[in-house]
Amino acid sequence: MANDRLKMQDPRQQYPGPPFPRQPQPAPGLAQQMIPQPDHGEESYTGCGKLTNRKALITGGDSGIGRAVAIAFAREGADVAISYLPSEEADAREVIELIEQAGRKAVALAGDITDENFCRKLVADAVESLGGLDILVNNAGAQETQPSLGDISTEQFDKVLKTNLYALFWITQSAVPHLKPGAAIINTTSIQAYEPSENIIDYALTKAGIVAFTKALSKQMIEKGVRVNAVAPGPFWTPLQPSGGQTQEKIEKFGSTVPIGRPGQPVEIAPIYVLLASQEASYITGEVYGITGGVGIA
Repeated sequence: MANDRLKMQDPRQQYPGPPFPRQPQPAPGLAQQMIPQPDHGEESYTGCGKLTNRKALITGGDSGIGRAVAIAFAREGADVAISYLPSEEADAREVIELIEQAGRKAVALAGDITDENFCRKLVADAVESLGGLDILVNNAGAQETQPSLGDISTEQFDKVLKTNLYALFWITQSAVPHLKPGAAIINTTSIQAYEPSENIIDYALTKAGIVAFTKALSKQMIEKGVRVNAVAPGPFWTPLQPSGGQTQEKIEKFGSTVPIGRPGQPVEIAPIYVLLASQEASYITGEVYGITGGVGIA
């Protein structure tokens, strides 16, 4: 419950730590099938009106960090549209219900963001359904572990770059004309942009690109009164990991190498997105917030 999450306690023991059971899933994975179940804030996030009547579009909003952000935004008073793959419909339906339970409008937009036409239609549909757009969260990502560079196929490389970079470009480009002064863009990068692992080279490449994109775009958009920032997670307990993002051997000890000694739960990072979306962050733009369990970012 919310009171339990926010009471003073040792953060190392606040949520489950390794060892975890092996739990392979086909990509992109479902939160419903994870053991233990991730905490997206379904029962533990309480809002206080920081985003009242804002209109937000979140990519990858069905599970993981995107799901936690969608729940937090709704409980802070925002109407929320989420994008997701059709295969993630089961998770997405739960998020839509949670948004509506918070008394806010929820818009479900299924499709593949590796397709440019869908990305541009996604923004148009979100704007039409919400009656405008104040917050864009580029969060959806693809990650597939491979033992060596030679094992990364052109097909995989193309999918990872289109999901993580091309879609971010297409969606942001389409959203910019709708954003008014006071609006915010928040991109999800990763600690992999700063401390890349040897088995997810293509993913790390895209996350470094998101950092550069964020910093460059922020200089343009502040001239329009729009802030652009990014969040760089470390190891978080999301379906991206067991569905091919990590080997099952690494899943067993996932999060054990960071100082806190466990993976983060999605609800633990959602407040940073709330801050960056809200007017409380009026002097914050062009920044990257590292949420890494103590590793930090360079």
